[in-house]
Amino acid sequence: MAMAARFRSTLPIFHRLLRSDSLPSHTPRATLHRTLLCPELSRKYSTSLKKDENVKVPLALFGGSGNYASALYLAAVKGNALDKVESELLDLVQASKNSQLFSQFTKDLSVPAETRVKAINEICGQAKFSDLTKNFLVILAENGRLRHIESIAKRFVELTMAHKGEVKAIVTSVIPLPSQEEKELKETLQEIIGQGKQVKLEQKIDPSILGGLVVEFEQKVFDMSIKTRARQMERFLREPINFGSL
Repeated sequence: MAMAARFRSTLPIFHRLLRSDSLPSHTPRATLHRTLLCPELSRKYSTSLKKDENVKVPLALFGGSGNYASALYLAAVKGNALDKVESELLDLVQASKNSQLFSQFTKDLSVPAETRVKAINEICGQAKFSDLTKNFLVILAENGRLRHIESIAKRFVELTMAHKGEVKAIVTSVIPLPSQEEKELKETLQEIIGQGKQVKLEQKIDPSILGGLVVEFEQKVFDMSIKTRARQMERFLREPINFGSL
C-alpha cells in the first residue's frame, strides 16, 4: 500500500520523539472532533443527533472498541468521509502489522501521552490522513487506546458493511476454493440471505479442519468440515448401544 511506504519514512520520528524531553503539553485540534469522538461524550452526542434522523448507527456495538467505532462512524457519515476513513484506518492497522517498532509504540503505555500525540500528528501528516481520522487517532493516543486500534478498525468495518448492505461470509477450507466453487457458494449464500443485502466472501485457509468447509455469516456457523464429522462419528461409536430399542 502507498501508506505503508509513507509510513516507513516516519520511523526515525519515533526514535527522536522517544528521546525528546521537550514536548508540547497540548496539541491543538477542533473542539468538535473531541465532542464527536470521545466515547465518554457519546450519550450527549447521541442526544444531539436526534434532530437528524438520517444519521444512525446501523449496528449496536458494545464495549470500548464498539463505542469508539460507533462515534467515528457517526462523524464520518456526517462528514461524507466513510470510505476514506475506513481506508485510512485499515492502512494504519496494516502498517502496524508491518512495523514492529510502531506496533510496540502503540502498546507501550509507559510512553507519555504527549509523545504519543506528537508521533500520531507526525504520522498522519506524512500519510496525508484526513483531519477526521487524525483527530480520532489523537484521541486514542491521549487516552492510551492506540493499542486497541485493530479491534476498533474491525468494528468500524462492521458498521461500514452494514451501512452498504453487505454481509461478510467467512469460508474456511484446507486449500483455496476454485473460482467456480467460490462463485457457486456465493450464489447459494446470496439466496439464503435474501435480497437487499450483498454477500462479501472472505476465504480462510486452515489445514487443521482436514477437509470440507466451515461457513460463518450473521452469527451463524455451518460446520461441514471432515474434522467435525470425524468427532461426531467418534462420539456416536463410543455411545453404548441400547439393544432394547432395536
